[in-house]
Amino acid sequence: MGSNLRRRMADGSAVHTAEFIISSARLTELHECAALLRRTRMRAEEIVDEARTLLAEAEQFGDTDRVPSLTEQLEQARNAYDRVLTAYLMISRRITDERQSILQAQMERDRPAGLSGAA
Repeated sequence: MGSNLRRRMADGSAVHTAEFIISSARLTELHECAALLRRTRMRAEEIVDEARTLLAEAEQFGDTDRVPSLTEQLEQARNAYDRVLTAYLMISRRITDERQSILQAQMERDRPAGLSGAA
């Protein structure tokens, strides 16, 4: 059994398999993070809408005491939404990069030795 493992390591297939497993696990984790951030982003959007509605109602009814604090709350909600959106976009880019890395590794593994690829 030991010699079989050494032979597989020599041609790199065991290494490629391990790298693929790790990349796939990393991609799965990134997808899970993206799903969580997507839900968080949707909730943050709802909070911004609610804050905007409360501010509009206070302005409409002339509630000058509450307008400054509601304006501040709306700004905080927008800032939080921006941070969540930025994180979501970053995770989306990392997912794309990881997929591209996996595809590149598969193409390199499957490419016959000695061919330039220009043919």
